[in-house]
Amino acid sequence: MRARVARWNAVVRDRESTRSEVIRAFWALRAFVLKAGTLTGHGDDLFFLPVEEILDVLRGGRPSRVAVRRATYERYAALPPYPALIVGYFDPVRWAASADRRTDIYDARGVTVEAGGEVTGFPGAPGVVEGTARVIAGPEEGDRLKQGEVLVTTLTNIGWTPMFPRAAAVVTDMGAPLSHASIVARELGIPAVVGTGNATMRIKDGDRVRVDGERGTVEVLPSRG
Repeated sequence: MRARVARWNAVVRDRESTRSEVIRAFWALRAFVLKAGTLTGHGDDLFFLPVEEILDVLRGGRPSRVAVRRATYERYAALPPYPALIVGYFDPVRWAASADRRTDIYDARGVTVEAGGEVTGFPGAPGVVEGTARVIAGPEEGDRLKQGEVLVTTLTNIGWTPMFPRAAAVVTDMGAPLSHASIVARELGIPAVVGTGNATMRIKDGDRVRVDGERGTVEVLPSRG
C-alpha cells in the first residue's frame, strides 16, 4: 500500500508540473509574438497570425487577413458567457440573440434539466451543512460569496482558494476526491461534494441547500417563505 501511495503521489506531482510547464510554454510564445510585433511595427496584430505567417512577417512580408480575424474575435468576445453544458450543434450568435436563452445548459435535442431535488456526486470532504447557495461562474465574482454561504461552481483551482474560508461548504460540477476543491475543503474542515455533473444547473443562486459531504449529496430545501 505504501508503494501504491508513493506511486500516485508522484503522479499527482507530475500532473501539477505538467500544468505549470504548459503555462510556461504559453508565456514563451506570448513573449515571442510581442517581440515580433515590436520589431516589425505591427504590434498585437501578430496575435491573429499562425506562426508560419509571423515568420513570414519577420522576413519582411506583410500580414494578411488581420482585419477580418480581429473582427471575428471581437464578435465572439462580445457574446455573453456560454452555457456550462452544451450538447449538439451550437450557434453562439443565434443563441445570444434568443430572448429566452438559458445560461446553464444548451441541448440541441430539446432535453432539459429540471432544477431542485437531490444532487449527487463524490464525497469530497465530510460534514453536513445547511446554507444559502451562491452559484458563481468565476473567481472574479468572488465578492458575491458571503460568510457562511455554500459555494456552487463548475470547477475550482488555486485562484478560488481565497473564497474557501468564507464558504460553509463547496459543491462543484467537476472533480473527484483528489481535486482542488476536495483537498482545500478537507484542509479547512468544511463539507464538499464534487463531480456532481449538473449542480450549477439544478441549484439556483439563493436556494437553501443541505450539503452532506460524507454521502456526496446536496439537497435543495423548500423555501422558507
